[in-house]
Amino acid sequence: MRILLVEDYEALASRVAFAIERAGYGVDWVDTFDRALRALEECPYSLALLDRRLPDGDGISLIRHIRSKQPAMRILMLSALDAVSDKIDGLEAGADDYLTKPFSLDEMIARIRVQFREHATDQEPSIELGALSFDPQQRSVTVANRPVLFSRRELMLLEMLLRRANCAVPRRTLRSELYGLDLKVADHALTSLVSRVRVRLIELKAGVEVYSARNLGYVIREIDATDETP
Repeated sequence: MRILLVEDYEALASRVAFAIERAGYGVDWVDTFDRALRALEECPYSLALLDRRLPDGDGISLIRHIRSKQPAMRILMLSALDAVSDKIDGLEAGADDYLTKPFSLDEMIARIRVQFREHATDQEPSIELGALSFDPQQRSVTVANRPVLFSRRELMLLEMLLRRANCAVPRRTLRSELYGLDLKVADHALTSLVSRVRVRLIELKAGVEVYSARNLGYVIREIDATDETP
């Protein structure tokens, strides 16, 4: 899950972005209305954190563009405008929640998690392949019922591949979701990330493999017993 943070105050944006990444989510930070529009064109997001007072516009006006371009995205307003009428304006414009500044970063993360829970229509079952099991709710992995740890990006990659097991996931899709707007290092970083996950799965004897589909992307599949070396 990737989050778009639209906030022009750099010190606050830095703290918010750090808290989001520590909670296990990817985040892109932009500081203007115009840059937010460009980000919406380039990357898919699960949630947007919108400041109201931007140098080139009101964050409320951005809601209409979000609903047009990525209608499933959740929207949490962040604003120093704390009058009841201001909150009503934000919610009636289409925001899903409204958090006034100053706020607790722990509360912000809790509200983000609430938005993701409310957006899920049903309790998602675990995704199982070979000896590997991924729990989307807890964002945890087990191999042969033993819990194993992956880094945040390794876990994000594994989830994206497992959700489309046996199908090729394009590199551009993986780059966009994993690295967002940070495209300068994305291609090399993606190759290294896939290699690390591939090696981990082999070491863990997970019974699955990640392989490259030429000109298509990457695929995760169960290892056929006949493919294994005696």
